[in-house]
Amino acid sequence: MTKHTAGIHHITAIVGHPQENVDFYAGVLGLRLVKRTVNFDDPGTYHLYFGDDQGRPGTIITFFPWAQAHPGKIGDGQVGVTTYAVPSGALEYWKQRLTAFHIPYVLSERFGEAYIQFEDPHGLQLELVEREAGALNRWSFGGVTKDVAIKGFGGAVLFSSSPERTAEVLTDVMGLELVGTEGDYARYRASSDIGNIVDVKLTTGQRGIMGPGTVHHLAWRAVDNEDQLSWQQHVAERGLHVTDVRDRNYFNAIYFREPGNILFEIATDPPGFAHDESYESMGSKLMLPAQYEQHRKQLEQMLIPIEVRQLEQ
Repeated sequence: MTKHTAGIHHITAIVGHPQENVDFYAGVLGLRLVKRTVNFDDPGTYHLYFGDDQGRPGTIITFFPWAQAHPGKIGDGQVGVTTYAVPSGALEYWKQRLTAFHIPYVLSERFGEAYIQFEDPHGLQLELVEREAGALNRWSFGGVTKDVAIKGFGGAVLFSSSPERTAEVLTDVMGLELVGTEGDYARYRASSDIGNIVDVKLTTGQRGIMGPGTVHHLAWRAVDNEDQLSWQQHVAERGLHVTDVRDRNYFNAIYFREPGNILFEIATDPPGFAHDESYESMGSKLMLPAQYEQHRKQLEQMLIPIEVRQLEQ
């Protein structure tokens, strides 16, 4: 059986204080907070989702904010860098915006593309790259208009404990195509027009330590529930331990750890983020799965209050 994922569904990271997280990804980067809910496995912790105006697959970055936790360390066995795609000609705008918010950045080049590289407040490594492909993000906030807004993921840079074996999983299991190699990196492409480029660092270093400032997992796309069950069988047949299907309310999920120690998820595109809120109201209030609704009052008292707010430059 040959299978091909369309690309990245979402990326989930661990960060620090939730208001700092909201201020950066909504206030600075201009993404839409499309869902505020809780970690289904730890309901005393938020699970916050940011993406384009609709929260489409390939645009969603999600966070578990641990306000008092000791910082993690980026290293092997993790997504090292999260890449965002912006429209052609938008990099100059983003240089000016990052400077206005006193966010240091450096410029780099990889596979013939120019990148702006910077960190979020909790140490996550981010970069912006111009790409023609991908629909414009219709969400405008805080001075970020659709002609310069982040479209979604350009992709990610993987820091693997075993780059050769990770490469085999990307091609032989997930169905990505090897584009080429350059210096310390190999580039792989999936079929989607967003969230489709993954670079694997070919050299290894120290093992990453999970905590604020690190990516927890990368999720790949499955078309629907039937396709996901096919993926589950496909992954297991290749000797990788894969979990049962887990209902995450906005998608179903299965998980496996590839041989380079990076945690992968395969998530369904449907039902999406508007099934329990309207398009207009997405992200405006705390949404709880049915099993936690009876504890709403207690959870709302435990969770640190957050608000999406305009920031002064």
